[in-house]
Amino acid sequence: MTVPTVSSAGKKPSGSPGKPPGRDRYLDLLRSIALFRVVVYHLFGWAWLSVLFPSMGVMFALAGSLMARSLKRPAPSVIRGRIRRLLPPLWAFSAVVLAMLFAGGWNPVKDPDNGGVWGVVDLIDYVVPIGAPPFPWHIGSESGLLESSWAEQAAGPLWYLRAYLWFVMASPLLLWAFRRAPWPTLLAPLGLTAIVGTGLVSIPGETGNAVTDFAVYGGCWVLGFAHHEGMITRVPRYLAVSLSALVMAFGLWWASGHLGAEGWDLNDIPLAQATWSFGCVVILLQYSPSWRELPGRLARWDRLVTLSNNRAVTIYLWHNLLIMAAVWVVDRAYDLPFMQSDRAVAVLDSTDTLWMFVVVWPLIALAILAFGWVEDLAAKRPPRLWPDGSSPRGKRPVAA
Repeated sequence: MTVPTVSSAGKKPSGSPGKPPGRDRYLDLLRSIALFRVVVYHLFGWAWLSVLFPSMGVMFALAGSLMARSLKRPAPSVIRGRIRRLLPPLWAFSAVVLAMLFAGGWNPVKDPDNGGVWGVVDLIDYVVPIGAPPFPWHIGSESGLLESSWAEQAAGPLWYLRAYLWFVMASPLLLWAFRRAPWPTLLAPLGLTAIVGTGLVSIPGETGNAVTDFAVYGGCWVLGFAHHEGMITRVPRYLAVSLSALVMAFGLWWASGHLGAEGWDLNDIPLAQATWSFGCVVILLQYSPSWRELPGRLARWDRLVTLSNNRAVTIYLWHNLLIMAAVWVVDRAYDLPFMQSDRAVAVLDSTDTLWMFVVVWPLIALAILAFGWVEDLAAKRPPRLWPDGSSPRGKRPVAA
């Protein structure tokens, strides 16, 4: 998305290549891979996926690059536009989740963890994600449509929207600082993570979680600025890759001494997550080929890449809840007539997660059809049910 922009003096910013306007399909591909990895991670729970591909760091970096591109316009209008695109999909999701919670008997006033007046006030986080939304840790029964921890799983992805909103609000100041002191601004989040993400300074409650998330992924967000401004490509590739490898090696070394209950899950080790994600993003953006079309065999995935980019918020918001629904669908297979033998039950027991992987994608497709059009309304576009780039004339609509 390194589209040439013109400054107020009528000159291109330094480092901005003179490329024709349009989608950068390499960045679109990275976003699609990141979304796929997030779904697979939450489905299988494989800790090593957080090392294989740092999805959240990549997503924040791409969002930061887009934000820097947009801030050639007045900052207040850009912030309003970003918030406008974010909130309606959240409202649709929150309406369904809250309806399910209230129908299940949850009363935020009487909740033992979030009760009283503050329990009601905190519901605002389902409308504007400035903090952590309240929810019951257990609701319903294990024999119901969703297991009793479904509310916790459904609310899990909302931290990303909170962090995104914080970054959007802070971007005018961050971009101003970056253009005047690029290296300090770029590295400051890593230093902040070393303070608040290692226990050196402890900030209690959800405020601490929000500050930690802001620090951990702040470097990736600012790397998006650096990508848009052309700073990354001005650093010699051998130097950028070598230094990034050292930063990533430090992250793995730090993780090795701070393994939690989930082992090598970097999501539980803030400093390791920050440094590993930072290094990976630098390498991915350093090699950015800026495709206008997906090349070679990648072209066969063009429509899925376009669809996932047009419905990224919908996929991210709904995927955890749909994984819970996939569990229920697979469990119904035990009631089928040909599944009444011990051998058949044993086979399903050993492959149930694989079947959940098969089932969750049609459920995500249904969510795209049911709620994805809200993203179009939020962007002030005509609503589309399945925006995968196909059209009668074969032209790809611009992705969101």
